[in-house]
Amino acid sequence: MSILPQTNLDDAKLIEAGFDPALAPADALAKLRALKGRAGIADVAIARALGRIADPRAAAMLTEMEAGAAGAIRREVRRALYKLKQHGIDAPAATAAAAGAVHDNATEKTEIAAMLSPIDSEGARIVWIVKPRVQGGVIRLWALISERDGLVGAQNGALSRRELKSEREELERRAQVKLVDADWRVADFIACEAWRNTPESRRGHVGNFLALRSELIASPPPTELLHPVYAELAAEAAGEPSVELLKEPELLEWRIPDAILKPYVDEIARAGESVIVLNPLHKQERVNAVIDRATAELLTGDNGRAVQRRLEDIAYYMTRVGRRAQAGWAAAAAARLRDGIDVTRVLFFQAFIRTQLGAVAVAEQQKAEQEPRLIMTPAEAMRAREAQEARTRRR
Repeated sequence: MSILPQTNLDDAKLIEAGFDPALAPADALAKLRALKGRAGIADVAIARALGRIADPRAAAMLTEMEAGAAGAIRREVRRALYKLKQHGIDAPAATAAAAGAVHDNATEKTEIAAMLSPIDSEGARIVWIVKPRVQGGVIRLWALISERDGLVGAQNGALSRRELKSEREELERRAQVKLVDADWRVADFIACEAWRNTPESRRGHVGNFLALRSELIASPPPTELLHPVYAELAAEAAGEPSVELLKEPELLEWRIPDAILKPYVDEIARAGESVIVLNPLHKQERVNAVIDRATAELLTGDNGRAVQRRLEDIAYYMTRVGRRAQAGWAAAAAARLRDGIDVTRVLFFQAFIRTQLGAVAVAEQQKAEQEPRLIMTPAEAMRAREAQEARTRRR
């Protein structure tokens, strides 16, 4: 896409702003996201550029742009998606018009409501989905969800609107958290995702979730979500995630399981204690190499998708409690995982993994200090024997 006389002026401005069509797909997508919304940069030019990037993530970004688009922008987005389809790349099955979840019942869209709690330190939260009853009051689907165990519990109950309000206030008082009103399609996806992640051996303990769900929602369980935070926080998501986000309770209390982190912590300890590598700089290089590898391995594949989903939902909740700046940082971090950006080059992710590894290392050190020493140096053994003899003489 060189700047020639026949080149569209909007495309020329895109190139002048620093976009290079020769970039690798991940870098090209990141640059286009950073330019989206910038003054003087047209969405039609971004859509055209995306149509030339043969990557499923380009199709996903175009699908996001289609949400609420009209006129020339929508036509350009559709043309770009068609070009990608000719290269064997289909748009995501979920559409932004339905908040990324496949729901076709218009009545459901207007009548159903939902409420979400924040995600706690153990990765647990509560989801309520509520629908009016013909005979008055509401039917509420209550679900307890665990990031680790999937759907922990689910039940339906008929309530008056006064009872629903009272239960909400009581839950907020006891748990010291706020339930936020949410798009029911987002809440439905969260619950269905938890059900799919529930081990078969545990599903019998949480009831027939699909039957409970069918009492409120007629459409099939959604399998994909084009998360609304990317549209709600489009400008913020295009920026860099700030390390200041790590000071927020949602991140401070977040713990990747110790069993996953411990091998890296042990390797860092061995690198720091090595008598073979005497130069402190070389030791630090070895430690940094372990941290880089931990960052790459823990934030890609299934682990990376789980972290991305949690960041999306954290951003969604933060937006609804008036913490937009922090929500934007969380959305920006999630967007980088979604786009496959090299996480070792993102300062936020480096700091996040260092914090996680440091928490495990500190816990292990405290545990060691509290346990009696089973192996003593000769000097420690001598002092212990002298102390024992002194106690014996006093008796």
